[in-house]
Amino acid sequence: SPDEGWQVYTSAQAPDGKCLCTAVIPVQGTCSRDLRSHQLRQLMEKVQNISQSMEVLDLRTYRDLQYVRNTESLMKGLDSRLKVAAESQKSLNTKSFQELKDKMTELLPLLPVLDQYKSDTRLIVHLKEEVRNLSGSLLAIQEEMGAYDYEELQQRVLMLEARLHACMQKLGCGKLTGVSNPITIRASGSRFGSWMTDTMTPSTDSRVWYMDGYYKGRRVLEFRTLNDFVTGQNFVQHLLPHPWAGTGHVVFNGSLYYNKYQSNIAVKYHFRSRSVLVQRSLAGAGYNNTFPYSWGGFSDIDFMVDENGLWAVYTTNQNAGNIVVSRVDPQTLEVLRSWDTGYPKRSAGESFMICGTLYVTNSHLAGAKIYFAYYTNTSSYEYTDIPFHNQYSHISMLDYNPRERVLYTWNNGHQVIYNVTLFHVIKTSGEL
Repeated sequence: SPDEGWQVYTSAQAPDGKCLCTAVIPVQGTCSRDLRSHQLRQLMEKVQNISQSMEVLDLRTYRDLQYVRNTESLMKGLDSRLKVAAESQKSLNTKSFQELKDKMTELLPLLPVLDQYKSDTRLIVHLKEEVRNLSGSLLAIQEEMGAYDYEELQQRVLMLEARLHACMQKLGCGKLTGVSNPITIRASGSRFGSWMTDTMTPSTDSRVWYMDGYYKGRRVLEFRTLNDFVTGQNFVQHLLPHPWAGTGHVVFNGSLYYNKYQSNIAVKYHFRSRSVLVQRSLAGAGYNNTFPYSWGGFSDIDFMVDENGLWAVYTTNQNAGNIVVSRVDPQTLEVLRSWDTGYPKRSAGESFMICGTLYVTNSHLAGAKIYFAYYTNTSSYEYTDIPFHNQYSHISMLDYNPRERVLYTWNNGHQVIYNVTLFHVIKTSGEL
């Protein structure tokens, strides 16, 4: 379940089609032990309650004992007077009788103290029973866990996580064969926008960036973790020196790549230094809604990252409005190589890159499918029919994250992710 921090990374098939493997791995390296964790939480609460009850009991007993000690001399005096009265009733005159009654009145407050002792005795019996139950529960959990303690179990989890990572690395790139049902992370912002995590940094960096709106925006929110993003807490704000156009932004190795408003200029903004490191014009690229996706929104230039690096998707007059895919140097923003896909950009709902292949949805509205694929390694294309559930009926941002192997989507004011299934040829060199 995504709530427990687990994600489906990828699926794989052997060339003969016999094996379908889904690698599932905990994002934060944690081990969720629902039943035992629940039992231990209950036991910890019991221990805490018992401890608090014992402290109250100890304080009350100490207070009452002090009161009994203070009345000890009074009780001894009363005892001697009663003995004298018993031996000689004549000595018990009116004055002596009144004094005796006064002494008894002074001792009356001892009665509730004695009642409290009785109550405390019952509480002690109850606490003993709780301790017995607690011991039995701990023994049951110990038997259920067997010979492993938590440290050993944690080591086994870390070892398994490393093996799963190794498996994922062996899988490498593949062909998209399926997209999961959408997983809604949050509902916030306007109808249009973008959100993302870094596509390159280690998995320990779980920051989330959030950019509401599709043009003239300059405010980027950086959340510390995905959970902080869900709750809307623990974020810092970056104010970009140049406003953005569209929603085709991407974060790659600590920098934001985006299209500068009212231009075909690509901008690389470094978050740590809060400065623009480089900006460069994409020669001939349309801008200002010249060649947007079908939903408009100044989406002329779309930056993407996959397993092969940084890409820019756009079009030019020379390409007659067909989608151009360009490999871009992330340091200099220089175009390294371009491909003309032959697919009209205004007919595309959105697109994303996986393993050097551009996948295009045929609509941004409900009923969309992943309809077209262009393979840069062979400069060829094919029409596909991959179901894609557009839950909120208006997609304005769709990007693949190769580090997490999921699709990030902004869908009508909802931030959504999809897991992907890739077809692989698995290369193994012994047991994982």
